[in-house]
Amino acid sequence: MFRRKFWLPLLVIFCTLIWALPAHAAKYVQSTTPTIFFHGYNSGAHAEQFMVDGIKQAGVSKTSITAEVDADGKVTLLGNIPHNAVNPLVMVNFENSRNTDYTMQGQWVKNVIVKLQDRYHFKKINIEAHSMGNLAVMYYLLHNGQNRHLPQIQKQAAMAGTFDGAMDWNEPANLTINPKTGKPSKENASFKKLLPLRRTYPKQIKVLNLYGDLGNGNDSQVSNNSSRTLRYLINGRTASYKEVKITGPNASHELLHHNPQVNRVLIKFFWEK
Repeated sequence: MFRRKFWLPLLVIFCTLIWALPAHAAKYVQSTTPTIFFHGYNSGAHAEQFMVDGIKQAGVSKTSITAEVDADGKVTLLGNIPHNAVNPLVMVNFENSRNTDYTMQGQWVKNVIVKLQDRYHFKKINIEAHSMGNLAVMYYLLHNGQNRHLPQIQKQAAMAGTFDGAMDWNEPANLTINPKTGKPSKENASFKKLLPLRRTYPKQIKVLNLYGDLGNGNDSQVSNNSSRTLRYLINGRTASYKEVKITGPNASHELLHHNPQVNRVLIKFFWEK
């Protein structure tokens, strides 16, 4: 009788606490790991706003800040991430968004990550990038992927990645790939520089590769084959790798990051339990 009287109130309290939890707490990972968003060529943080707004509206997070990167690579954080904020979001804005020096862009990515580390002491991060922003991330990994003193990337989402170039610019003519390995028939100069990643890409990262197909194997600016060469660069080293093809009118290059379907895919990848 005594045991029943002792345990019954505790059971009631426990159930009350569970019922009082927000619905999204049971659906999404409750983590302090930030997710950092990188835009593409001639773009800015405004391109990331739809995704961030949708993620917050879904109940994944309540916190977002912006990391402004000036032309010299100096990073200024706008906003604040409260202590123990759940799934914070960081929108990056490159002032010089037309820079095509990928090594320099990779250094800018590092500057953002180090700034967040210095202020908030993050040990783990997630990354999402669109278009040429993916090359900035890959060049960061090329030079820093094995640096254990930096926050370790847990998940990387690549959207419309220009890994082997963009159409009508630096994508090799008549590009084809091995569907099993992602190996391209031809490699442009920046792709060749990333080949050491086949031996050094961090093994703990889970990778999601999204690309749009308007029905002709491209998103109007980047061919699916160029985006899918990411598989070759990571060389089976990752914790997981998944490709998702987005179709429909909002699958064009400039609309992928304004696509509710893409938001759902990102939310599932980064935060769903």
